[in-house]
Amino acid sequence: MFGKRKQPPVIPFDRGGRVPVIRSSICTGEQTAGFKDPVSGRFQEYMLIRNDGDLQEFLRRYQVTEAELKREW
Repeated sequence: MFGKRKQPPVIPFDRGGRVPVIRSSICTGEQTAGFKDPVSGRFQEYMLIRNDGDLQEFLRRYQVTEAELKREW
C-alpha cells in the first residue's frame, strides 16, 4: 500500500531524426528538456528541469547521455 512508486518506463527516441536539447531562458533561468528536429528546427518539449534530479530522470527515461545533450538559450 505504501511501497515504492513504480519507475516510469524507458522510452527510446529516434536518434537519427531528433536531437536531445535543453532550452534555458536567459531571463528567468527556466529549463525545459525535449527533442529538436534538426531539419525543421521544431522543438518538442517533454520535461521541465527544476533540479539535478529532474535532469537525471530525463536522461534515464529517454536513454540519453549528458554528452549528447545540447543547450540552447
